[in-house]
Amino acid sequence: MSTPSVQSLCPDRPPPTRVLVLGATGMVGRSWIEHLRVQGIECDGLTRPKFDLMAPDSIQRCLSESSKPYDLVVNAAAWTDVDGAETDEPGATRANAHAVAEIAAICKASGSTLITYSTDYVFSGDAQSPYPVDAPINPINAYGRSKALGESLLSESGAEHILIRTSWVYAPWGNNFVRTISKLAQSRDELMVVNDQQGRPTSAQRLAESSLALYLKGALGTWHLTDADECTWFDFATQIAKRTNPACSVRPCGSETYPRPAARPSYSTLDIADSTDLIGPIGSWKSQLSEVLDGTP
Repeated sequence: MSTPSVQSLCPDRPPPTRVLVLGATGMVGRSWIEHLRVQGIECDGLTRPKFDLMAPDSIQRCLSESSKPYDLVVNAAAWTDVDGAETDEPGATRANAHAVAEIAAICKASGSTLITYSTDYVFSGDAQSPYPVDAPINPINAYGRSKALGESLLSESGAEHILIRTSWVYAPWGNNFVRTISKLAQSRDELMVVNDQQGRPTSAQRLAESSLALYLKGALGTWHLTDADECTWFDFATQIAKRTNPACSVRPCGSETYPRPAARPSYSTLDIADSTDLIGPIGSWKSQLSEVLDGTP
């Protein structure tokens, strides 16, 4: 299966005057709200229970109740439980595919541009170099399949959109790898972390900023956004432990040490060259990590 939409540019697009952020309390949604406010852009945020990807009526009601349309709708809501999707693939598909199609249809009717997010897990993980946006997609787990279907339905919707694939998202808030490892490193002498899965971490705060930058540059279609440089989860954890408790020893292990319901791609690094060519360099994950750890409670 090939990627469902191609890149293009809309050079005459003006900055947004009103933005609606769906999933406003999650890592990415909260980052969007904070960034928009810093930029002085009017924004509204929606989250559960008022807005629920699993409830079609709530989507229609929330996106249609405003008397004045939004220039930009950001869908930062998603089913993110990778292992949980293995036992409830219909639920993951509802949230990550059918709900996206419904949001896209409403955006098309109102003339809003839609930004929504996909994942490195749409790829099989057998590549030897970073995946470009037009690489064939072939997910190996239910979560990846739900996201891949969402990409296809979005492309078929005819809505003006920016689809952003990202990976390994972390922030100073929420449940994520950085906060988990940081806490464990402060309470344990040793950690074992898998060293056979390679990809790119992504600061949610930089992701929101870079996503808006793509919009402002007129981007349309499919793009990749992550921090620069790549690593394994072991590399990532080692850097976290160095910052939080250098006395904690981080040791590498294979994925078989921690069996999970969902298979993970062994190599899922996303090629971000197209994005950086358009919006400029994105900092290394090591520098972004330092900023996030400095702001982690």
